[in-house]
Amino acid sequence: MTNIKKVLTVAGSDSSGGAGLQADLKTFEEYGTFGFSSITSIVTMDPDNNWHHAVYPIDPELVRNQIKTVLSGGKLDAMKTGMLGSIPVIELLREVIDQHDITNVVIDPVMVCKGEDEVVQPENGEAIRELLLPRATVVTPNLFEAGQLAGIRKVSTLEDMKEAATKIHELGAQHVVIKGGKTLEDQKAIDLLFDGQSFTLFEAEKLDTNHNHGAGCTFAAAIAAGLAKGMSVKDAVATAKQFVTAGIGGGFALNQFVGPVWHGAYNKAEQRMNC
Repeated sequence: MTNIKKVLTVAGSDSSGGAGLQADLKTFEEYGTFGFSSITSIVTMDPDNNWHHAVYPIDPELVRNQIKTVLSGGKLDAMKTGMLGSIPVIELLREVIDQHDITNVVIDPVMVCKGEDEVVQPENGEAIRELLLPRATVVTPNLFEAGQLAGIRKVSTLEDMKEAATKIHELGAQHVVIKGGKTLEDQKAIDLLFDGQSFTLFEAEKLDTNHNHGAGCTFAAAIAAGLAKGMSVKDAVATAKQFVTAGIGGGFALNQFVGPVWHGAYNKAEQRMNC
């Protein structure tokens, strides 16, 4: 088959399999696209220390060599970023996007690991804002990340989301999708798309579950895969919303701390093979 679309994720590794580049690759596969990866950092969780997260950045030159390997196969149809590890890696990505004229760029500005209140690598936020947002086809912050990017103390209502989306769009992103999720002060799980002119709401019923580890990564990866397959931004976001909602509904408890989404839920992957 020669028409398989190619999508790259540049992100951190989550050994639990629910988030990070593992979530991205699973999502790309479910969308019928071929996924590449470049690891920027390795994240661990310590069950002996209240599930504390530790982040181990990968040397930027090694990240460069990984991307070089990927691009040896020709032009990509889309690229998605997650946890980027360091400012040199962010600078490298800006260089790669410009030199290789990469389109359909989805920036997921990861700043906090789920279950942690402390910002992961706070110095990276400014670099993402200045270097990557101007190259983003779509940027997908959650409420906390939207506040950080927009310079707003707290984003907790739909009006806050609209204000933050407007400010983030002014930073150069073509489209802004703010993920309200279940933390938004509303009866439904709402995501907001802003294209610089109009707002579009995507709603789903809130699910009474904590099995949502990796939901944000999966959502951004689904948008990237949708764009790679030729969807409009609005259609890509709408389908990604359905994909993630199904994944959360099909999630499960991996251990005492993590309950990942089930990336195969939308396509009923558990029914594919009888072995």
